[in-house]
Formats: sequence, structure tokens, C-alpha cells
Amino acid sequence: MINISIIIVSFNTKELLKNCLKSLMTYGQWLMVNGEVIVIDNASKDSSSEMVKKEFPKVKLIANKHNLGFATANNQGIKASKGESVFLLNSDTEVKPGVLEKLVEFIKSHSGVGVIGARLLNPDGSIQPSVYHFPSLWRAIKEYWLDKKGEYEKYAPIGERVVNVEAVTGAAMLIPRRTIEKIGLLDERYFMYFEDLDYCQRVKRGGLKVYYLPEAEILHCHGQSAVKAGPKAYQYLLQSSKIYNGRLKYNLLTLIIGFGQKWQKIFGKN
Repeated sequence: MINISIIIVSFNTKELLKNCLKSLMTYGQWLMVNGEVIVIDNASKDSSSEMVKKEFPKVKLIANKHNLGFATANNQGIKASKGESVFLLNSDTEVKPGVLEKLVEFIKSHSGVGVIGARLLNPDGSIQPSVYHFPSLWRAIKEYWLDKKGEYEKYAPIGERVVNVEAVTGAAMLIPRRTIEKIGLLDERYFMYFEDLDYCQRVKRGGLKVYYLPEAEILHCHGQSAVKAGPKAYQYLLQSSKIYNGRLKYNLLTLIIGFGQKWQKIFGKN
């Protein structure tokens, strides 16, 4: 069995996908021996599939006839993969040298690992928030009423040490095969958004740990996939929030966040 299967879901992100694959191809022989790359194209209209076939013939391509959503497409890739770990990677990322080796080594040298999140960087090199606390009403109050940043929204842990966290973003998330065998696949009720939070929560409930590995750095052009989804992206966000939180908690969170944002705007806290 190979060490790592890299799974990339793409929807109308041809040029970004090309850059992502180019960054992976710099691994050359190491990737050929230790890994595989699987692209799942969700019925793109920008010739993404044709580009992959022509320019990256060693990449395994799954071309969907319809947009099946992020969770379902990733599950397609997981089912087709052979690696001891699967690395869910957004198409709007570029992997820096040494990242794959560091992720693989961490899995081999630590027990009880359920998920690993990489450190994400903005195009200007600044650190991008990519870690979550599980959302709660009290955390929303602290973030939006008491101005405690990182209590509800994504944050970036400070320092260079590995940190045990509650949840990491699915933009660059490594999952050992043994985790999938114990916890299962992503929940396909989520078309887009919240599938990462949901999975990390299931991992925690299963007695495994979620880690943030700052030495594994990946460039992330945040939000580009959502841009391609257009106005529907916001609808997917609301729909997924209702599924994850339940209607009562969703409505209470909406009130807390909405009034908190107005409060901050009035008193100039942002």
C-alpha cells in the first residue's frame, strides 16, 4: 500500500487546479513511489478535465457528469484511493516542498491521530486562520459581544509547535486510513461547508485526536472555489449550518451573531 493518496475536488478552477498539480509534480520520484493523485471534477465547464488528461496523464481523473458537491466528491476519491492516508486538498492550494513527507512522518510517529491540518498561508505569505473551535452559543457571544477573537470564527494557533485542536479546515486535511475505517466517510448531507467540522467532531467522539501541524505549510487562495459556485455558495453555507447545528441552535446563533455585528459596527469595534 502506498503512503498517501492526494484527493482534489475541482469545480471550474482550471488554472488554480493546474497550479496545484504543478506544485505536487515537483515531488517527482518521491510522489510516484509513495503517493497517488486523484482529481474529482464536478462537471466543470472550463475544460478542467481535458487539461488534467493532457498535462497530467499520471493523475487519476474522475469526471462527474453533475456537480455532486464537496463531501460526495471527496468520498468518491477516498473510495478510489489506495493510500495508508488520504489528503483532502483544495484545488486553490499549492503545496510547498517537504509538506507531504512531514505529514506522512507525523502519522507514522504518532498514535491516536484522527486528522491532521496543515498551516495555510495567504498569497502574501501571512498565516491564514484554519482552525476551529466547535461552535456554541457561548462562543458566539464571546466572539461577537465580548470581542474575543478566535472563539467562534477560524483562528491560527500561535507558535511553531504541533497543537491538539478541536477542528481544522478541509482545505488541507490529512486523514489516516485507520480513521476512515473507524469513523467512516464524510457526511454527504453537506453539499458544501461544515463537512470538515462535522468530521472532526466525529473523530473526537471516536476517541481520536485532531492536530494542527504548523511546519507543513500550504499556500491557499482562500474562497476561490466558493467564487466559482456563485450566489449558491451562500445558500449552501446556510443549508449546511442548519444541518450541523439544528434549526433551534442555528436560529439562536443567527440572532447572536447578527445583533453582535450590529453592536460592533455601532461602537466601532471592527
